[in-house]
Amino acid sequence: MATFYFDIKSGGKGSARRHSKYISRVGHYADREDLVARGFGNLPEWADGTPELFWAVADRHERSNGAIYRETIVALPNELSTEQNVELAWSYARECAGNKPFEFAVHRPLAALGGVPQPHVHLMISDRVPDGIIRSPEKHFRRYNSAQPERGGCRKDSGGKTRSELAAELKGKREHWAETVNAMLEHYGHDARVDHRTRTERGLASSTERHLGPAGVRALDAEGKKGLIAARER
Repeated sequence: MATFYFDIKSGGKGSARRHSKYISRVGHYADREDLVARGFGNLPEWADGTPELFWAVADRHERSNGAIYRETIVALPNELSTEQNVELAWSYARECAGNKPFEFAVHRPLAALGGVPQPHVHLMISDRVPDGIIRSPEKHFRRYNSAQPERGGCRKDSGGKTRSELAAELKGKREHWAETVNAMLEHYGHDARVDHRTRTERGLASSTERHLGPAGVRALDAEGKKGLIAARER
């Protein structure tokens, strides 16, 4: 079975530009050699095709208690080639973002234990929904004015949902990602599939592994590493 991982986070005021640089591996993060591809879309004209500028302006002008972006992090299947995974990342980013500004990056680090590639995508999507009205950078992030949209900022695509609604939405997104990956695996002739359900939901015994981190893995001797790898493969 191919690896399944899906997580959603939100980023608040002051974090967007820094996180954009992190996923794009620029600035302080340029020495990390796991970047495979990056892309973006739907940026307003004033961003001049530069995601970092868009996020910097969002950090400056978004309301202090508002989320600037939603980030989805998903594992890509090792069964697909790098080019196929980039194709999958582009397709998923466009589908999730719709007409909202977005940026994504594909990373392919090697696992500290076993050296197995761990390809994954970081997808940042703006919470602001474009509506065709030309706005200045500052005005773009103002509070939305439903009565006179041209006087306010772009509408935010979040908020007002109960915990149960958010939980159901997350479950649906996990399932949709699994279906998307499995369709891609089938398209390219692979038998492997992913399953969005938890081990408990699949009727399997819980198998919680203590997170070691790179330092913990380095501290293991050869037999310890072999034993941990074998346990993961069971």
